[in-house]
Amino acid sequence: MRASRLISLVLLLQAGGTVTAGELAEALEVSERTIYRDVLALSAAGVPVYAEQGRAGGYRLLDGYRTKLNGLSRAEAEALFLSGLPGPARDMGLGDVLAVAELKVAAALPAPIRDAAGRARQRFHLDVPGWFEDPALPPPWLAELARAVWDDRVVRLRYERREVVTRTVEPYGLVLKNGAWYLVGRISKSDDLRVYRVDRITDLAVEAAAFTRDPAFDLAAFWAVRADEFVRRVLDEQVTIRVTPTGLRQLRYAVESLAVREAVHHPADEQGRVVLQLPVESVEVAYTQLLRLGPEVEVLAPAPLRDLMRAAAQRMRDLYR
Repeated sequence: MRASRLISLVLLLQAGGTVTAGELAEALEVSERTIYRDVLALSAAGVPVYAEQGRAGGYRLLDGYRTKLNGLSRAEAEALFLSGLPGPARDMGLGDVLAVAELKVAAALPAPIRDAAGRARQRFHLDVPGWFEDPALPPPWLAELARAVWDDRVVRLRYERREVVTRTVEPYGLVLKNGAWYLVGRISKSDDLRVYRVDRITDLAVEAAAFTRDPAFDLAAFWAVRADEFVRRVLDEQVTIRVTPTGLRQLRYAVESLAVREAVHHPADEQGRVVLQLPVESVEVAYTQLLRLGPEVEVLAPAPLRDLMRAAAQRMRDLYR
């Protein structure tokens, strides 16, 4: 464990310039006392790490010192090549760049593990679209938008929702969710962060002006909160159902996963059936979702949804007489 931690410490210093003992301790999940001991061990081993005093002080490596990639194990090298997503990178116009970068990394690896990229591709493949869905073509503005995200350049876009609107946006990041691309951007001259579906952008112009990115912004954390808020906002009605054990197992395939997690369960009866209070988007949406469960679900409330399910059951009975 200590050898791995020492390698990580060197890489953090190499990537971060001057880094305090507290920052290193937090990144490596150890105490500052451990960092002091590790720095002494690195110095004794000939690694040119030294301390800078003062308010902006910390540890840093001698300028020009670089580690080599021959410290990677086979498992680490294979995991490195698995981390790339060639499909989304190609959609953003980065396919050639990714290919060249992988060639350079492979060339820098020691000969015994230089086949890591090939081994990883032979054994694992990421297929993003769901079943029975054709892979969608990338939105026409995606590559240009990705370059603006990389360069912190302001964009002016026309966006189609209920009506077409024009916005000047500071593009903070792109997110690929279930085959659809989303732009997270701040409205210029405001603190308002919004999410736009890229395939609804009807026109895009990259401005000459750059913007100053908030260094504290965390794209993954923002998206997790916003996605959860969106689903909770949509699920603003509730239905009461009774499901069989089979229906309970199948429920997660019929409705949103958050709805299943948020459902209020009552104790099972002698037949193993469970009564649930289930959050849903609307009676109409719940009707189409719960029909998939057939006789494994009974709607108890509200009455309009129970009437819809009863009418559907009667039509099914008439068809199969």
